[in-house]
Amino acid sequence: MKKEVFTGSFTQQEPIPEAAQAAALRVMQSGRLHRYNTAPGEVSEVALLEQEFAAWTGARHALAVASGGYALATALRALGVGPGDKVLTNAFTLAPVPGAIASVGAEPVFVEVTEALVIDLDDLAAKLGEADVLLLSHMRGHIADMDRLMEICNAAGVRVVEDCAHTMGARWNGVMSGRHGVIGAYSTQTYKHMNSGEGGLLITDDAELAARMVMLSGSYMLFERHGAAPGPEAFEAVKYHTPNVSGRMDNLRAAILRPQLAELDAQCARWNERYRTVEAGLRGTPGLDLVDRPQGEAYVMSSFQFLLLDWPPDAVAEVIDKCAARGVELKWFGGAEPAGFTSRYDSWRYAPSAPMPQTDRILAGLLDLRLPLTFSLDDCAQIARIIREEVTDLYRRGAPASD
Repeated sequence: MKKEVFTGSFTQQEPIPEAAQAAALRVMQSGRLHRYNTAPGEVSEVALLEQEFAAWTGARHALAVASGGYALATALRALGVGPGDKVLTNAFTLAPVPGAIASVGAEPVFVEVTEALVIDLDDLAAKLGEADVLLLSHMRGHIADMDRLMEICNAAGVRVVEDCAHTMGARWNGVMSGRHGVIGAYSTQTYKHMNSGEGGLLITDDAELAARMVMLSGSYMLFERHGAAPGPEAFEAVKYHTPNVSGRMDNLRAAILRPQLAELDAQCARWNERYRTVEAGLRGTPGLDLVDRPQGEAYVMSSFQFLLLDWPPDAVAEVIDKCAARGVELKWFGGAEPAGFTSRYDSWRYAPSAPMPQTDRILAGLLDLRLPLTFSLDDCAQIARIIREEVTDLYRRGAPASD
């Protein structure tokens, strides 16, 4: 029997909504792309986005910036992290996270990951004395027990910055991702939940931190033109002492994002339908472990992960190759060399780490695929069938057995 082949694209996103296209055209026709270039009485698209994002998350303050990575570095700078400092972070994350730490001259202290693909809270507790900031990556949309995490961090005086690049709209026990720590950072890069090509957002309830981040972003002395910044009194203590590290969002990207924000809850529900379809199709596959989702987590999954735990590398590579031959693109976080967007902690040689045996075991068997909204539910079911067939075939032939 001829094997079915998937013909869709794992990198093709949906078109930008028509309302966003029209808004972008209006900005281009005006020529006023810079966030502070406004007509008399006009509120910029960026300021409006900040107001709307603050309202959507329930935060007091929001700031729109040029990228998610810039947002992370800005959060660290606002907290006073600098050269020689150490910052706790997940060993399982993507390169912009240790990159943000390195960009301020600090050093990552990596924390192990669990089979649930979240930060290991026991290892975190053991390392809390090494730093006073945790840059927590909700990697690939998986959220740790935030109640316990915040309890142990608060008790140790460790401030938490949440990297919510993969969890925009997700919640833990009803609390929006990004609202547990002192600062939440988000990305609007093409493969995230809102698409402006590049872009980032920051939220906080702390007026002084918000003022520092606004000044860092390159507001000059135009902070009163921000839509969700604190009042002018918050800037008095910081405006002469905070460097301008320009990374503003422009009106074009904000215009593209505002209509997407209005539809985000519905879009998140569509992503989860696709996630659950793949999950149902893979459940019970011999040799394949799915990631258990805790009851307290309300996820938003624009990607899917599964584990081939303790399979030898050549067998994992064979699964990847056989699925690729049938049109299914899998990324492997356990590969010996970084590839594309995928790398692991020992690839970042500017941030050396002690061996992480628990994380090594998990990454060695971790496979990942995107779930763009251009996929139908039937597409997702087909993808699951192909993966299931190839994993099952190799498993039954004894491929996972170690030498």
